[in-house]
Amino acid sequence: MLDKTADSFIENRTFDELTIGETASSSHLVTQRDIDLFSTVTGDVNPAHVDPAYAETDMFHHIIIQGMWGAGLISAVLGTKLPGPGTIYLGQDLHFRRPVSIGDTITATLTVKEKKPQKGDVTLDCVCANQKGEAVITGTAYTRAPKEKVRRLRIVLPRVEVNRHDAMLAILSRAAGGAPVETAVVNPVDAASLLAALDAAKAGLIAPVLIGPAAQIAEVARATGADISALRLIDVQDGRAAAAQAVALARAGEVALLMKGDLHTDEMMHPVIASETGLRSARQISHIYLMDVPGYPRPVLLTDVAINIRPTLAEKVGIVQNAIDLAHVIGIARPCVAILAAVEIVSARMPSTIDAAALCKMAERGQITGGVVDGPLAFDNAINEAAAAEKHIISPVAGRADILVVPDLEAGNMLAKQLTFLSGAEAAGVVLGARVPIILTSRADSAATRLASCALGVLAARAAAAA
Repeated sequence: MLDKTADSFIENRTFDELTIGETASSSHLVTQRDIDLFSTVTGDVNPAHVDPAYAETDMFHHIIIQGMWGAGLISAVLGTKLPGPGTIYLGQDLHFRRPVSIGDTITATLTVKEKKPQKGDVTLDCVCANQKGEAVITGTAYTRAPKEKVRRLRIVLPRVEVNRHDAMLAILSRAAGGAPVETAVVNPVDAASLLAALDAAKAGLIAPVLIGPAAQIAEVARATGADISALRLIDVQDGRAAAAQAVALARAGEVALLMKGDLHTDEMMHPVIASETGLRSARQISHIYLMDVPGYPRPVLLTDVAINIRPTLAEKVGIVQNAIDLAHVIGIARPCVAILAAVEIVSARMPSTIDAAALCKMAERGQITGGVVDGPLAFDNAINEAAAAEKHIISPVAGRADILVVPDLEAGNMLAKQLTFLSGAEAAGVVLGARVPIILTSRADSAATRLASCALGVLAARAAAAA
């Protein structure tokens, strides 16, 4: 693609045009994205550049960008300005004088030092300086300058997304700070669910109690090279029996968290919601996804996408309150709650908009507490301030949503999968409202998602125990 704006041309300086002392420069503000991109392209994952905990212990006490990144700025000036297109890069001497940190503005300045007419070679002094004028890189570039004039439209570079998932890393870090939570792992008879439980145990998150057909679990452990000899293993015949046994352990206070293995959600939840022997409390049972979406500046909670198919207004009250309470657990003091619908106006023909209006009024009157609730809001208005402004929506939530409440399970399930598979979001899921939290993962979930879900469940279990 070509950029045809007024400043979009790249034009060189031929050997004959160049003069001794002539200069050109280019500046760049260093961001985390620069480190991520450079590390990804080069494979340079030196912890001084990518591991904040390690970087605190080294001589600079914080993350610094790779030194050769600055050399790239020099190359850019050579190739686009001085001498510009047609330049052949013959060699480079570099001396690294100071570290470069996120937030520094680095200016690469090249000065023509010497011209050699015989071959058209040009030597340039190179200095990369920070915003204080301090040299961070000095050196000399050896080039062969172009003989013919070149003037070209500048190519517009493709958009590159960097998916860091810092929100998930923060959840894992927070959860790893306490004692492991006793967790009933229900029917871990496939490699993914068994290894997820063991990974969470290795991370110090849970103390797994494996429940299911013992011979089958042992065979999976052997096939994957996993050691389960030190873990408690309760032998039952199938997934339904395993779910019932897990509920019994929770009722007896032996475990504070349940984790779904290789069984259907309905099989997992049936003994949980049983009226006499289950784990029902006074709260509505609902599922919440914590989603770390690239390009969105904060983690977002999405609910309900797995339990309540077509929730009533009363059930939505509980769904909203569960999400607000989980937001508090992960450190969002007063979350902005967007009640989603297809439109942002109340319409008698669209029941979801009427429910949204009622939920807002109930929040005003203290029937929902701990957050700022607004709706109905269309998805774009909930997460994008410019979209909200375009429609003249005045709202403390629009464009700043921490929680997205969908009208029904189908809408929520589709939205969650779109964010995951099209936008590269990482997700962690947990069920709240029962006597203990339930980690509810699916077969399509990655190992990272399963581990993050464990961390979220652990935080919820600790919060429940402290309440």
